[in-house]
Amino acid sequence: MDELLQILSRDARIPIPDLAAMTGRSEDDVRAAIAEYERRGTILRYRAVLNPEHIDAANGKVRAWIEVNVTPQRGLGFDAIAERIYRFPEVKSCYLLSGGYDLLLMVECDSLHQVGAFVAEKLATQENVTRTATHFLLKIYKQDDDIFHGGDSSERLPVSP
Repeated sequence: MDELLQILSRDARIPIPDLAAMTGRSEDDVRAAIAEYERRGTILRYRAVLNPEHIDAANGKVRAWIEVNVTPQRGLGFDAIAERIYRFPEVKSCYLLSGGYDLLLMVECDSLHQVGAFVAEKLATQENVTRTATHFLLKIYKQDDDIFHGGDSSERLPVSP
């Protein structure tokens, strides 16, 4: 990955002059590169990383990961099924994986009941869905290299006798 993209993926608020200094490029080159990444869709959008422990209690959202087994459609594979599923507003992320299940969904709802209703009424009723397993998020410690649960700042792991 381009050095500029690596830097922006960690902190998209770094000013252009600083990006230029960090990459050894001119400010105009950095601006042009960013504009081209945006035009091509390499950079889709910019977002803030929020600590869910500071906001989830206030908004009451419940997050769950749902493993989904499906029977792929002839001639379409998994893509058509995944598209039907990820279009539901409850689905925030959808991944095709290898292993014990085919799709992994991250869903967000207002309550445990709503997650259950989503699975029972929308997801499990899809023609090609054969099995689901739901796991509720209890706590986030680290996500995308960001640590959410502060503790001892020491980088050494504790060792037990």
